[in-house]
Amino acid sequence: MTQYEAGPSCTQVLAWFGADVVKIESPGRGDGARVFGRDGRSGYAAFFCAWNANKRSLAVDLGRGRGRELLLRLIPAFDVFVENYGPGVIERFDIGYETLGAINPGLVYARIKGFGVSGPHAGYDSVDPTAQAAAGAFSVNGEPDGPPLMPGPTMADSGSGLQAAQAVLAAWIQKQRTGEGQFIELSMQEAATYYLRSHFFGRSMRRGRAAPRTGNTLGLPPAGLYPCKPFGANDYIYLQPLTEGHWDALCRTVDRPDLRADPRFFSPRQRLENAGALRGEIGAWIRERTKYEAMEAIAGAGVPCSACLDTVDLHRDRHLAARGFLHELDLPVHGRVRMLGFAPAASASCAAMKRPPRLGEHTGEVLNAELGLNDAEIEALHDAGVIRDAARQ
Repeated sequence: MTQYEAGPSCTQVLAWFGADVVKIESPGRGDGARVFGRDGRSGYAAFFCAWNANKRSLAVDLGRGRGRELLLRLIPAFDVFVENYGPGVIERFDIGYETLGAINPGLVYARIKGFGVSGPHAGYDSVDPTAQAAAGAFSVNGEPDGPPLMPGPTMADSGSGLQAAQAVLAAWIQKQRTGEGQFIELSMQEAATYYLRSHFFGRSMRRGRAAPRTGNTLGLPPAGLYPCKPFGANDYIYLQPLTEGHWDALCRTVDRPDLRADPRFFSPRQRLENAGALRGEIGAWIRERTKYEAMEAIAGAGVPCSACLDTVDLHRDRHLAARGFLHELDLPVHGRVRMLGFAPAASASCAAMKRPPRLGEHTGEVLNAELGLNDAEIEALHDAGVIRDAARQ
């Protein structure tokens, strides 16, 4: 019972590792992510597709007694229950851990909430940006003299989902030894702090001072962002020479070995004092090249460097394609599209990517296989509005 991103990212990770994931949705419009964005009228929005590959959809109305009864009858057939609805929703349906665990003592039950299920903020709704703000992510993002800035990646949503999936797998492994299930709860705020540990354990822990915003510069000059031809919105590279060996290789690569002996740049301290001049010298060479040309030359010489790829670049990236990270799927509504894969590439425990389900696409299939309901019983439930069976639309 998951919606939007935090919960669906958790169950998608499990699906990509081979789990049979059944997504419980309301028969009306299903997961709100189905109608998210400009293509939402289709009930198969691109946002939904991003987080629901490799799942089956069972559409049942839990607000009806017969619908809730179907869910309770299904619980013994499954190992894991995951939910990330707003505060109080699960309680209204009376399908908390106590209820479902009594039916299936081996059940691993996971809950993802913005601020967890306890504490003074437990009743607050949350979305990714609010959870990141609460975790401190805004405070370290942005220019030094500017306000806090919202990070682009959805670390609170998908980051929470990933951590929840790890907890579920650990609980399931323990269940193999003990036969017992357990309850897992995860706060998006707390999950997002994991990605700020390097900041927290720096100045904040030792000196009690907030970590500063550093913009696009992390480390000593000439680290930073540099524009490239043809100077579009994302035509940049980011480079970060960390060692003296990197600095030597960079000078050779940009055809400026003289910079190594220049008294303005002879030591890290001098490079810091003359950062503007140094960036100008390095940037002149970079501006004559595209971001891919600059990246391949500099990174090829052993210096940490990357082109700043945008979301269109990722779908066309030859490196990702060569690694099999890009998948082409035929989707309803969207046609043949490229989809990003899953980073872990285990040799024997990752499933091939399958398209996301239409609403209620597997309702009849699941109820027949798990509960033994026949066609007449499924049709009667569909006609009564208790379920939605896409095969009968």
